[in-house]
Amino acid sequence: MSFIQVIEFDTADEQEVQRLMDEWRDSTGGGRTVTHTTLTRDRARPGHYVAIVRFPSYEEAMRNSELPQTGKLADRMRELCDGPPRYMDLDVIRDEDL
Repeated sequence: MSFIQVIEFDTADEQEVQRLMDEWRDSTGGGRTVTHTTLTRDRARPGHYVAIVRFPSYEEAMRNSELPQTGKLADRMRELCDGPPRYMDLDVIRDEDL
């Protein structure tokens, strides 16, 4: 069963968040288990973002979180955020293209 993690956060530095995401992607190469990421910006709440990260399974997500690069990304993101990020861990029970 595939797995999605949703990370909701506030920051005044979108460009640095984008740079960190690029750095993480480039440094994790064949070790990461993420299959897809989407970063969104809330139109109604300036500075509010939601990242949607997809994995093949919960177990693969946990393996990905153990990568040193993922820990470094999380640490830097906490520094950039205005308050703690909010995480939602979701098992995908239905997924269809319409």
